[in-house]
Amino acid sequence: MAKTREVATVEYRVRPHVASWPPVYYPESDGEPMAETDTHRRQMTYLLDALADHFRDDPNVYVAGNLLLYYQEGDPTRVVAPDGFVVKGVPRHDRRIYQLWEEEKGPDVVFELTSRSTRQDDLGAKKGIYEMLGVEEYFIFDPLGEYLEPRLVGFRLAEWGYRRMAEEPMVSQVLGLELRVEGAVLRLVDPATGGKLLTSLESQEARRRAEAEVERLQAELARLCTAGKAK
Repeated sequence: MAKTREVATVEYRVRPHVASWPPVYYPESDGEPMAETDTHRRQMTYLLDALADHFRDDPNVYVAGNLLLYYQEGDPTRVVAPDGFVVKGVPRHDRRIYQLWEEEKGPDVVFELTSRSTRQDDLGAKKGIYEMLGVEEYFIFDPLGEYLEPRLVGFRLAEWGYRRMAEEPMVSQVLGLELRVEGAVLRLVDPATGGKLLTSLESQEARRRAEAEVERLQAELARLCTAGKAK
């Protein structure tokens, strides 16, 4: 009779293989200069400073420029860098990049300072991207007058895409501001008061004049007080 032989068995639990993908890297710079010329740089600085100051009392208005805006999660090639943009309804704080899926809100207004070398992007690819993202108003300004006539062109989002603005003066309904071209400069104007939004230098000069006037009045008051005591 054959002997029965016991064989020890060992159970192995096989863990399912889970693919591990490296995190997606979203660069903070595209290697391009902030502005092509000093004229473009001054205009960009004015727009960003003036808009930030205009909305300073609203913590849910974000103003930025030359910041990489990524609009498709997982694909860092889907990116655009507006010269200036305004987003209403998101908290105002510093950002290194703008990720549309994180913010859940795209720009409401975009500004591009154009030139002969960027005209194809500004009127072609970028215009299409902003239209796709639902940017309500898109303004293109040619500070050096290299090709646009007139120098300022505006588009407003309609049911079937962008429609060129024809009104004069040109007004941003989103920002509640008039856009006025003065030579090579695009100025923002408050239509309620007719006052121009000032540049940083203009604001400093206005503050200096106000301080000088206060000093003059204080000196005059002191002189009158001294004269009154002498009588």
